[in-house]
Amino acid sequence: MAITADVNLPTIEELTVDEVKLSGIPLRAAAFHLGKFCEWPNDEFMLCRNELDDPRKCLSEGKAVTACTLDFFRKVKNHCRKEFENYYHCIDRSSAEYEFRHCRKTQTFFDKCMLDELNIERPDLGYHSRPKIHNTDRPKPAEQIQVFSNTTPDLPEDYPRYPTKYGARFYFYT
Repeated sequence: MAITADVNLPTIEELTVDEVKLSGIPLRAAAFHLGKFCEWPNDEFMLCRNELDDPRKCLSEGKAVTACTLDFFRKVKNHCRKEFENYYHCIDRSSAEYEFRHCRKTQTFFDKCMLDELNIERPDLGYHSRPKIHNTDRPKPAEQIQVFSNTTPDLPEDYPRYPTKYGARFYFYT
């Protein structure tokens, strides 16, 4: 993909944030609770991405999602570290596909700790795929309506029209 000199790319300072230094297994194990805990910043980021269709304009919302994720894992580390580690180690070691079904006992202890200590209840299975209304303080972007001409120009009426060489595709158009 080629870009022109008119495109303004963000600086390194704008892109630098604290990273979530976890592998996929702990993220998978905490996904339900993390999605519930960081629901508002994530919805704000996704709304910005879909409305503006330019990820460079949504850097602050993306930083808010990363900060919320870091805050979530710090709280898990302080309050439910042992249960969380048992749960994600079980997921990691129980199957090659990292399935949850083998680790329901450790999941129960982790869910109970999250509910008791952080007051975050594990959402039901279809919670994150349901449509929700998200109220935001960001102003709605101005609609950019592309205007196209109504029709393509026709041939002039005096343009010579010859009969088709092999007939029409449909016999009733001849």
